[in-house]
Order: sequence, then structure tokens, then C-alpha cells
Amino acid sequence: MPLVSLNSNITLAMSVRDRHVSADWYSDKLGFELIHHIDEAGWSEMHTKTDGVILGLGEQMEPAPGNLVPVFGVADIDSARGALEGAGVKFDGENDVVEGMVSTATFYDPDGNALMIAQDLTKSD
Repeated sequence: MPLVSLNSNITLAMSVRDRHVSADWYSDKLGFELIHHIDEAGWSEMHTKTDGVILGLGEQMEPAPGNLVPVFGVADIDSARGALEGAGVKFDGENDVVEGMVSTATFYDPDGNALMIAQDLTKSD
């Protein structure tokens, strides 16, 4: 039995210099569709051609080439994080919260690969 119940969608988060330019590129070259730009968070999301897979573009001054972080949706980030931490999973600092939007937490697999869990805060219970 898994420790955490994940949602059916996955977001692949990538750092880019300019989200708007990158979104245009992914739209023009790969046919991805823009979901939204969230300028106050430095974040954009696009539907890919694969059901349930979203591309997230996070703006960084100097993005590391080849970076990509899978972001798994969870219903309750605090309980998911608690279960993972209880099983010895290492997290990177506290949850990052954009009020009314999303709460995320970065953690690592045994080889040091970064992954994230995220709770959508736009949906009311």
C-alpha cells in the first residue's frame, strides 16, 4: 500500500529564462496549449499532448540546463508530507505556499533526484 495517494495528473516543472517566450515556443513547435500565465508567481502552465500531463514553466534568471522536476498532485500536502517524512524521505525546507493558488514541497529520491508534491489551493472543499 503506498504511503501517499497521488492525483491522476502530473506536472513536469522546468526552469526557463522567459516563460512567455518559452510558452510560445512550446505552442509553435510542439502544439502545447497555454493554460495560464501567473505573473505574480513567475509561473506558467501548458497542456501537453499527453492526457494528464502538464508542463510548468518557472522563471529563473539562470536556469540549469536539463532541469526537470515531476510534480505530483495530492489532496492534502500536510498529510502526504508527514507520511513521506515518517518513512525517512528527505525534504528541502518548508512548504512553499502561493496563497489561494498552490502549496508545494520538494523532496528527494535515494539518488538525490528532486520531486515535488503539490496541493491545489484554488479548489474549495
